[in-house]
Amino acid sequence: MLDPAFLREHLDDVSARLGTRGTDVSSELSRFMDLEGERRRLLPAVETLKRDQNASGDEVARAKKEGRDPSAIFAENKLRSGRIRELEAELSGIEEARDGLLLTLPNLPHESVPVGTSAADNVEVRRWGSPKTFDFEPRPHWDLGPALGILDFERATRMSGARFSVLMGAGARLARALINFMIDLHVREHGCTEVEPPFLVNRAALTGTGNLPKFEQDLFKIAGDWDLFLIPTAEVPLTNLHREEILDGRTLPLKYTAYTPCFRSEAGSYGADVRGLIRQHQFDKVELVTFTTPEQSHDELETLTRNAETVLERLELPYRRVLLCTGDMGFASAKTYDLEVWLPSQQTYREISSCSNTEAFQARRAGIRFRPEGTGKAQFAHTLNGSGLAVGRTLIAILENGQQKDGSVEIPAALRPYMGGMERISKN
Repeated sequence: MLDPAFLREHLDDVSARLGTRGTDVSSELSRFMDLEGERRRLLPAVETLKRDQNASGDEVARAKKEGRDPSAIFAENKLRSGRIRELEAELSGIEEARDGLLLTLPNLPHESVPVGTSAADNVEVRRWGSPKTFDFEPRPHWDLGPALGILDFERATRMSGARFSVLMGAGARLARALINFMIDLHVREHGCTEVEPPFLVNRAALTGTGNLPKFEQDLFKIAGDWDLFLIPTAEVPLTNLHREEILDGRTLPLKYTAYTPCFRSEAGSYGADVRGLIRQHQFDKVELVTFTTPEQSHDELETLTRNAETVLERLELPYRRVLLCTGDMGFASAKTYDLEVWLPSQQTYREISSCSNTEAFQARRAGIRFRPEGTGKAQFAHTLNGSGLAVGRTLIAILENGQQKDGSVEIPAALRPYMGGMERISKN
């Protein structure tokens, strides 16, 4: 959520910066200023009445001391008390409307983010590895997996519908190996604390990360009286670990990692990536989340992104890092790097991780603050998140980049200890 004081005092700047996202928020900003005007009108009126109410106690004492009847003072107090309640209710309604409006506004892009309208305006930062050349026509993963007997879309469709899959045998083992490899790397070498969070969260948690109220159509909600949702990513429970807390700034940055299944309705994406594992309703992911200070957060974004890149390098998968433009960033992000892995069957790079700095946007919504030296005035923390990595997309990249002419798939050396020494997946 944007800082209402900053928004009020820098309205034109905020409007211009949000405009670079391709979002017309003129009506929302106009409504915000109207509500702020009403709020600023009511606040001094309420404060004056409360001050008069407090002072009336001295008047009563003085009247009694002088032998005067205080009943008129009591009557005036009663009327004033009722007026205070009326104005406080009106003020509460205005603040609720203002805060509700603020929840619909996206984050401000950082000054280092390139201005653009779509993915075509994103900026490539660097590449690692060279795309592999084949002396045969490389096959897509949706052909490789079923041919090896490790990936089944038809049975998944019969039990769950489109955009689900079943991994079997070496395929299931490969996914498990990837999860364990990624978690071990982030814990042992990158200093993260492993977390096993709930896979169901409440409305407040999703509001804190920016998924609600604007993107409820993208979520799966539990039926019945439960006001719970399946998590779209472990970013949600990990960020909410410190909801409504004041952290000791001397302990920052705090770095967490978690494996979870993720659930997304993919509303509005019908027709996009319908084949294979690219865009599923249920998928596995290892997530990275960092809590830090405003001074550290953009350095921490570089670190978090580098940690995700390390996974790809250890797996010997060619990739590139891309800085997203203002028009292609997520709602909560102030700055985002995408990591895109090379897929031979498509002869292109495809997203496998998004690493974002949300600055204080999520922390303000979730009430996450810190005291810089452990004491003193609390301020909002900065939160960062990134995929480290999406397991299904990593599995795709391994199948396609490791495929052999005979249809088998070579397993990256880094994964072989997690696969019981297996070097290759072949059809049984």
